[in-house]
Amino acid sequence: MPMKDIISTLSDKNRKRLGEVVRFGIVGVAATVLQYVAYILLAMLLPPAIANIIAYIISFVFNYIASTRYTFKVKSTKRRGAGFVFSHAVNLSLQTVLLQFFLWLGLDKNIALLPVFAICVPVNFLLVRCFLKKGS
Repeated sequence: MPMKDIISTLSDKNRKRLGEVVRFGIVGVAATVLQYVAYILLAMLLPPAIANIIAYIISFVFNYIASTRYTFKVKSTKRRGAGFVFSHAVNLSLQTVLLQFFLWLGLDKNIALLPVFAICVPVNFLLVRCFLKKGS
């Protein structure tokens, strides 16, 4: 059965949710690539944890704008912004701890962020969706 036919069988609510997941994936990949490239460049000069924090902040600005306008299609408000900041503070904390863990395990600093992304991206989706969609 073609994907178009499968999607047409979904309820409006499920189709909308699928669209959010796909758009989150697109924005997430772009933000993750932005963060990773910035991290690799910064890690040449700085300790990995500091490089990741700076790269995360760069990615965060892009991610907030894209998440409100494109992924979830909601208006940016102080409340949503605060929730987004909180969810990303949790995510950055988790990333920092996991990065140190994977470095401790002996992974190269240029590779150690990859398994971190595999763990943190799904957690971040749930947190961001919760805060941006609350009250919508």
